[in-house]
Amino acid sequence: MNSIQSNSLANTTFVRPATFFLNGLSNVPHAKYYYLFLSLVYVVTVLGNSFLMCTIYLARKLHTAKYIVVFHLAFSDLCGSSTVVPKIIDTFLFEHQDISYEACLANMFFVYLFMSMQSMTLLILAYDRLVAICFPLRYRAIVTKPAMFLIIGVMWIFSVTYFSVMVGLVNRISFCGSNVIDSYFCDHGIIYKLACNDISINLLMGKMTFGLLMCTPLILIFLSYFFIALALLKIAHGVDRKKAMKTCTSHLMLVAIGYFPLISNQIAALTTSFDPNTRIFNNSLRQIIPSMLNPIIYTLKTEEVMESIKELYKRRKINTAIERKIKCERGN
Repeated sequence: MNSIQSNSLANTTFVRPATFFLNGLSNVPHAKYYYLFLSLVYVVTVLGNSFLMCTIYLARKLHTAKYIVVFHLAFSDLCGSSTVVPKIIDTFLFEHQDISYEACLANMFFVYLFMSMQSMTLLILAYDRLVAICFPLRYRAIVTKPAMFLIIGVMWIFSVTYFSVMVGLVNRISFCGSNVIDSYFCDHGIIYKLACNDISINLLMGKMTFGLLMCTPLILIFLSYFFIALALLKIAHGVDRKKAMKTCTSHLMLVAIGYFPLISNQIAALTTSFDPNTRIFNNSLRQIIPSMLNPIIYTLKTEEVMESIKELYKRRKINTAIERKIKCERGN
């Protein structure tokens, strides 16, 4: 009996299409204007995150454990948008909607990888604020540069391993019917629904992905701020309490921007019949808009970053003046 089962498993063949067709927004008039809007958002995202990363790199004042994580968030935002928006523009503006099977799996891997990175980086920033407010005297001993590099390194190893397994398991799916994906990228949750064989393992991975990618970091962030709130209540002076709260505002805004649309989408999907076009609008905006706003919020709402930008600007002006003076002296 065991030999018959092993032979049948060995002889199992999986039907794979040569290409998938990304359907995107269907029957929406002037949809191209939306894709043009996304391309403008992408330009702002690239400029904003590049500017923030350059500021952190150039300003010695920002060479701290916390800003290693902020730099990583900007990098994740930049890469996350770069895996989504250029592909949207190529697919829907230039009508290259067919995507090869291998390219589709690669697209799936990188989209989910950087979504995971963005989510978990927000969790690390919550940990940073938790230690800073609950254990202020031990902050510099606990939140160190090596510790942050180690946490980020472990995060990368875990995410790359997990999503490699998730995407690899798609190869166990047989696609006997449609190859049309009603999304703007190779969405794992939509692809495994096109299967005509057992997808229980893929369904499990999909649920685990949502739990690990979104729910677990969000729950841990809420717990962090619960303990932060308890610590703030113990602070006697109102001025000190406001100062401590002010250090959390940037992070809280990032969490709200990143997670509120996700929660809204899930509630809408569970309570109402969700139109596919509405889902595509919501998901694409949720993936792209936070990446644009994150560097703007961290630049405008964080005094250390603003002061560093002013110092770099002054230094640049002084260096330019010195260079002009040297050129004038050489000319004379």
